[in-house]
Amino acid sequence: MEGKLCNNTSEKTDVVCELKEEEGESSYQCDVCDEAFSEGDSLTKHKCIHAGDRPFSCDICGKSFHRNYHLTRHKRIHTGEKPYCCDVCGKSFHESVHLTNHRRIHTGEKPYRCDICGTSFSVSGNLTKHKRTHTGEKPYRCDTCGKSFTQYTVLVKHRRTHTGEKPYCCDVCGTSFSENGVLTKHKRTHTGEKPYRCDICGISFSTGNHLTIHKRIHTGEKPYRCDICGKLFSQKGNLVKHERTHTGEKPYRCDTCGKSFSDSSYFSKHKQIHSGEKPFHCDTCGSSFSLSSNLTKHRRVHTGEKPYHCNTCGKSFSRRRSKHLCIPN
Repeated sequence: MEGKLCNNTSEKTDVVCELKEEEGESSYQCDVCDEAFSEGDSLTKHKCIHAGDRPFSCDICGKSFHRNYHLTRHKRIHTGEKPYCCDVCGKSFHESVHLTNHRRIHTGEKPYRCDICGTSFSVSGNLTKHKRTHTGEKPYRCDTCGKSFTQYTVLVKHRRTHTGEKPYCCDVCGTSFSENGVLTKHKRTHTGEKPYRCDICGISFSTGNHLTIHKRIHTGEKPYRCDICGKLFSQKGNLVKHERTHTGEKPYRCDTCGKSFSDSSYFSKHKQIHSGEKPFHCDTCGSSFSLSSNLTKHRRVHTGEKPYHCNTCGKSFSRRRSKHLCIPN
């Protein structure tokens, strides 16, 4: 293996590369990470990653990039441009690679196979991530708190918990988010879009996760098990709440009175006692209530609905715990 001197096009420094033979083809190898390239110019650009150079800056948000095409892709976040269109379903994408991966949804192609368990994937990156479930590798480390991650994108999202950065802004109401996916879901609260449809009962949902949870009503699947008592749950959040009945944990504490709660929804209701907030309004008479359940009960005054029945005498009531003197026939 012999050394070769390459001219740096930026005229900052000369880059020393190694020329090696691989399957009959010569390639330029990075002396930092050993990644190889077929052209010296590609290696020069790659070296910017190690040097920390980010010469290409977005004139909208100021974010900088190693390469110009990364900047071009990034700008599409601001412009909304999606130049790559699927000729099967019409869906558009910011990047050509995303279109390539998307097309495999239609073809069913999964060319990337795990040599450990045999699972196949339509995207090579998903195979790389999957293999880490076998190896336990977490190569992406947060330089603020030291926490490590299996995926770089997860690290990027995590870093925003330290910086408070929320780069994705709703153009309807102005609310900002730290993740693009969360913004996409949020926008559906404005549009009413529910693209995920249950093929059993036809109910539609705004997120794929809500559909997955819903389907368990039909299948009876309860994949989350309490390690203490063995009780099963269809949702992870319900398992977490349940586990607090064993541990006694009450992580939600009121800053006003010091009372603590095991459930965030109970905590939210409790805070309205101090604030006096009554966000639930009767559209018939205008009365306001701090709890939606109290509004539901109140509306029965107007509708006359009595959904609760005595099993002994058959009398109906508007409230579940109504007291009455029952004299059997």
